[in-house]
Amino acid sequence: MEKPTTVIIVDDHALFRKGVSQMISTDADFLVIGEAASGTEGLLLVEKLKPDLVLIDLNMKGINGLQTLRLIKEKKLESRCIVLTVSDAEDDLLEALRAGADGYLLKDMEPEDLCSSLKKAMSGVTVLHESLAEILKNALMHPTLSRSEEVSLTEREREILECLTKGLNNKTIARALGISDTTVKVHIKHLLSKLKLTSRLEAAVWAHNKK
Repeated sequence: MEKPTTVIIVDDHALFRKGVSQMISTDADFLVIGEAASGTEGLLLVEKLKPDLVLIDLNMKGINGLQTLRLIKEKKLESRCIVLTVSDAEDDLLEALRAGADGYLLKDMEPEDLCSSLKKAMSGVTVLHESLAEILKNALMHPTLSRSEEVSLTEREREILECLTKGLNNKTIARALGISDTTVKVHIKHLLSKLKLTSRLEAAVWAHNKK
């Protein structure tokens, strides 16, 4: 039997943390190993316990969710980070994705959909709440993306980009293309630089718009 996905919940509302923890714990594929009431506490907990998955609220006192997310990514921690918030604002969504979020879910989602979305996230797919489609459509019109239209990509970069549109993670891309994880990371870094983008999802959206 595979080991369960370990989870840490970072949210300043104790009742919500407990509710989400209980909900996730009903699924044997997940194991909640920690809860944090602030971004500072959450960062320390993630560094110490190295969970597979971190659920982060955006609006917290002190270090907010975006700052916490950026710090986790800057420290090169391997945990996948999912924003779980009440905010469906375009700015919050785009900032979270640019900060490296592996998903963006809303707190008003159906309980039975949460575990399903988290499993998709662990398979390498960037998960988004279904109601955010229109926001992503608007993101396609973002000036940063339009500046990238005439960029010239190598054949390998186009292969990597196609994998990103399928939501594949680095290990899966490496296996598919017969290259190392490190090489994949280098290609993605160069690809994002060429496109003047900051996240894998933005690259996938750009590619989808070009088809």
